[in-house]
Amino acid sequence: MTQSHPRISKAVIPAAGLGTRFLPATKATPKEMLPVVDKPAIQYVVEEAVAAGLDDVLMVTGRNKRPLEDHFDRNYELESALQKKGDAGRLAKVQESSDLATMHYVRQGDPKGLGHAVLCAAPHVGHEPFAVLLGDDLIDPRDPLLQRMVEVQEQRGGSVIALMEVAPEQIHLYGCAAVETTEDSDVVKVSGLVEKPDPSDAPSNYAIIGRYVLDPHIFGILRRTEPGRGGEIQLTDALQQLAEDEKIGGPVHGVVFKGRRYDTGDRGDYLRAIVRLACEREDLGPDFRTWLRSYVAEEM
Repeated sequence: MTQSHPRISKAVIPAAGLGTRFLPATKATPKEMLPVVDKPAIQYVVEEAVAAGLDDVLMVTGRNKRPLEDHFDRNYELESALQKKGDAGRLAKVQESSDLATMHYVRQGDPKGLGHAVLCAAPHVGHEPFAVLLGDDLIDPRDPLLQRMVEVQEQRGGSVIALMEVAPEQIHLYGCAAVETTEDSDVVKVSGLVEKPDPSDAPSNYAIIGRYVLDPHIFGILRRTEPGRGGEIQLTDALQQLAEDEKIGGPVHGVVFKGRRYDTGDRGDYLRAIVRLACEREDLGPDFRTWLRSYVAEEM
């Protein structure tokens, strides 16, 4: 029988990156605020955390990220204007973001990598397990990946990472995991991790995607972790130490994800994500799909 572990309630969202791949759009606008159809990407991520039962959200920000805080705050002037117009639909959408979760913010300061961003959350998280969600990966709400990861962590303890099989020639773009099977078809035990390996050196084609549920012992390891690939403090390097020695903070498991994931990390995938999500919207999909078929037929 599996052991029950403490309930997770806190989520950490690193959002201090400069968004250089989307310049000049991100010169004055945080990349996390770029719209995916009609909501900023960051709102999808917060909604995912809340849907998994994590309503205490810490966002790790940096300079020029104030719009993130404003988005999840009340805007009384706008709300009043919509009320006077009797526009209940848009008013509800505006209020939705400010009512989603209990939001907290901390500044990373120097951009020293994902591991350092996670370490900035230590005072808020304390000694509890917690989730980390990266804003570049949007997970379809019909495929509750984070909820499954929380469930696995509560049953097995330690840390849990999200994995996805990719083509071998693509593994150099991701962190990569060496894995062993378990009695659950969607859960593997992680025996090793490496950040962006050469395809010939990769231990598998299981790529780490941007969801983690972490044991708080990760903070002590991150404090001792030297800069790795790219001169940054890599979360993957710290997780490797947990995988090597379960006595530090329990085992590391992976949930193998086979659902719908929208990668907004580069321009091409960002545009594809918008098209896919727009096509699936009840209010936009029918007309948009008709136009898209016509456009593709004309261009071909």
